[in-house]
Amino acid sequence: MAGSETVAMILPRTGIGVDVHAYAPDNDPQPLWLGGLFWEGERGLSGHSDGDCVAHAAADALFSACGIGDLGTHFGTDRPEFAGASGVKLLGEAARIVRAAGFEIGNVAVQFVANRPKFGPRREESQRILSAAAGASVSVTATTSDGLGFTGRGEGISAVATALVYAVPAAPQSDSA
Repeated sequence: MAGSETVAMILPRTGIGVDVHAYAPDNDPQPLWLGGLFWEGERGLSGHSDGDCVAHAAADALFSACGIGDLGTHFGTDRPEFAGASGVKLLGEAARIVRAAGFEIGNVAVQFVANRPKFGPRREESQRILSAAAGASVSVTATTSDGLGFTGRGEGISAVATALVYAVPAAPQSDSA
């Protein structure tokens, strides 16, 4: 290496996001949006936006990885413009905010916990939609809690996500004289 040049190592940063939504009450039925998909005939979730806890956890993990707040910071219930917003739209906006803050997204992984819906047959479709929104790979897995806790009792759905991001080195400034 010549002169005083130094090579900056790009270190990845990881973040965790969690989102939980209760099922909508019987007297106020909602559509189920989960993993960016509409689930016909399934009981929907309550929430300020569409209640898509998979997309919300993914966005929260991105914010966590960058250290730029959380889902509530950017899309909180005090923001009426996000009432009823699509989780896919929120994930896309989260990715834009992350990139504007000087980061690039490596990947996001999400696991949700619920008794229903049966996710396996639509996994690839969900991953395509969420990956397109994030502009990076998003993988989604599902599990049950074997009858334990609020998800096991069928009271709602939870999701946990991890995200890997890395700082984008600033472009070198040219000396223009």
